[in-house]
Amino acid sequence: MRRPALCSAFSAAVVVAACGGDLPPGPYRPPTPAIEAATVAPGPHNALSAVVSLRALRADSAAVRFRLAGDLGQAERATPAVRIAGDTAAIPLLGLLPVSSYVARVVTYGPGGLATSDSLPFETDTLPSDLPRYEAGGPDPSPGYVVFAAGHYGLAIDNTGRVVWYHRFPDGAGLAFMAQPNGRYTVRPPTPDPADVEPWMEVDALGDVTRTLGCAGGLQPRPHDLIAEPDGSYWLMCDETRTMDLSASGGLADARVTGTMVQHVGSGGNALFQWSPFDHFEITDLDPTQRTGVSVNWTHGNSIDLDASGHLIVSFRSLSEVTSIDTATGAVIWRLGGRRNEFRFEDTPFPAFAGQHSARAVVPGALLLLDNVGDPAESRAERYAIDEAGRTARLVRSYSAGAGVFTQIGGSVQDLPGGRTLVSIGTAGRVEEYDGEGRVTWRLTGNPGYVFRAQRIRSLYAPGAGGRR
Repeated sequence: MRRPALCSAFSAAVVVAACGGDLPPGPYRPPTPAIEAATVAPGPHNALSAVVSLRALRADSAAVRFRLAGDLGQAERATPAVRIAGDTAAIPLLGLLPVSSYVARVVTYGPGGLATSDSLPFETDTLPSDLPRYEAGGPDPSPGYVVFAAGHYGLAIDNTGRVVWYHRFPDGAGLAFMAQPNGRYTVRPPTPDPADVEPWMEVDALGDVTRTLGCAGGLQPRPHDLIAEPDGSYWLMCDETRTMDLSASGGLADARVTGTMVQHVGSGGNALFQWSPFDHFEITDLDPTQRTGVSVNWTHGNSIDLDASGHLIVSFRSLSEVTSIDTATGAVIWRLGGRRNEFRFEDTPFPAFAGQHSARAVVPGALLLLDNVGDPAESRAERYAIDEAGRTARLVRSYSAGAGVFTQIGGSVQDLPGGRTLVSIGTAGRVEEYDGEGRVTWRLTGNPGYVFRAQRIRSLYAPGAGGRR
């Protein structure tokens, strides 16, 4: 029986082959996907990765399943599915072993079902000779990987210390190689000329540089911290230098004073928000002994974070102060620590911390930081309960690697699920994870060198996305 024409009632995609002819009986079934070509090649930037290139019809997404060749009993690993644009896709395979043979197969998905490719054999290459090697372990580590900068490399290691991802930067990786909320990495490598303006770089999971991130107005980006938002905007710190007459406060009449400006920069490079200490702080907020030279490192911002209200939390190391800033008005909400402290500290003497790094607003009313020199015998990760209305700060918990484990510069803290904390003690060469009771659950053994910032991530494919900084 001939069915009536329904071209006006159905989408063109459904009826394009049926309008003007007979339809088969029963409901319409979309045709199954078809894989026209699939090839695998080494990753472009590290020997522990590969890329599958795919051309497929009638498919909207694809993933790759892979295993070591010859090990038929091994469970296959699978990449996350990626969208197919047009009829092509490139799918990364990450965290592979070096000098190993693998077998992969592509699975495509579409309205009509799935299709699987033939087996794709491939081999991985050797590791670079200058890539650092590590060992790590512990009784109960958190899942995932740990990311940090080491020499020329930004890298990720697993819980045994094995390097599972790396990218080499010819002039070094700088201080802070970190994963971002937008699922990529950022790094601010140095350049051979120290007078250059040195932008941050954004790197995707394959190691391709996707863009550079700089300060609006041509200012020098600071290498300590950056937040890359999923909408393409980013927050960063910039060096702002002015000539000032400090003769009345024990300094020189023509001192070059550098303060830390904080900017929120849009995806097009325009400043959406900026805050300058020259508009809110005084030079006398700095200890007198540090404002006598030709160049004065006034504030030395070394970390930024956004709290639950969207306000900035900024660590100013030279002032031994953590500051909360309203991102709508630029007003200073509060100042914690240092010469202009506004809080009463409880369960700890004042000054509670000094020369701190990595201030993080972990939950509403809580602050986590690395106290570098509050106790000259050791550096500690410290959690504070902050009562803004009552202007009190109570030390809730402190984590230490022990007496004598000390860093005057660098280091980091990261709040982890389940009340855990990942701590890097900078130049002391210690990276450890603690549970809520302060017990060590994982550590890098030996001395990994200067780790300015260590960070746990759950996935190599979307580093930082959905996690805590």
